[in-house]
Amino acid sequence: MNRIFLNIFKALFSCIPLAIIQLLGILIGYVFHFINKKSKFLLVQNLTFSNLYQNKNDLSEAINKNISETGKTIMESFAIWASKERRILNWVNEIKGLSEIEKAHSKKKGIIFLTPHLGCYEITSIYYGSKYPLTILYRPPRQKWLERLIKEGRQKGLNVLAPTNKMGIKKILTALKKGEAVGILPDQAANKGEGEWADFFGRPAYTMILVSKLAKKTGATVIMAFGERLSIGKGFDIHFKTLPSNDISSPRKLNKVLENEIRFSPTQYLWNYDKHKGYEEKK
Repeated sequence: MNRIFLNIFKALFSCIPLAIIQLLGILIGYVFHFINKKSKFLLVQNLTFSNLYQNKNDLSEAINKNISETGKTIMESFAIWASKERRILNWVNEIKGLSEIEKAHSKKKGIIFLTPHLGCYEITSIYYGSKYPLTILYRPPRQKWLERLIKEGRQKGLNVLAPTNKMGIKKILTALKKGEAVGILPDQAANKGEGEWADFFGRPAYTMILVSKLAKKTGATVIMAFGERLSIGKGFDIHFKTLPSNDISSPRKLNKVLENEIRFSPTQYLWNYDKHKGYEEKK
């Protein structure tokens, strides 16, 4: 039954035009915001405490904008997982920083792509994986049908997945030693014992130490990847930016780099993600 549902789901999302997907996303964003009280609380709290908006009117406008952008993120992700690679690549408007990829390849020590929950983060791996091997670290969701959709949806082109466990980390290391690329969501809350508490927009967040360890161990080039969402139906610009290894040498420094990236387009960040979870219990 799950397979039938999944096939219907994929057939539906693989044919809806991007503009319609995003317009539906705006509606879904508001429905999700007002139905899911925890998500609503986290979005408002995190964006308020970020201190990115000092004026109440500006903050209110940013919250409303973020509700829409979050809905677009949800619907775009479903569409990307359901669609063929060629269709997704047609949504890419412009690649900025492509020379950074070429420079990294010339060093032959691998690439660590850092892709925060900003904009259309799913499209960056699809683009790179359409040309070169990419091993993506991911945390399996609790829902089995969703896990199947994500696994099938992300493993397009030369992309492979590695779960967030010891076997997954081994897979990541193997790829880097072969001079290949790996993809990591650096703002994802670290598993217990695999992170440190470090400030993120003025509040402690349990931040992964994996990125700095991998960079130090392998000498891989670290590149920030961001899928900037353009206006309705206009697609995405993909940004690649190389980071000096010293900039991510600790969780505190990593979070500063992430803050700077998020400031580029704060309303496209997933503020309803509980990056600060566990701190109250810690205290």
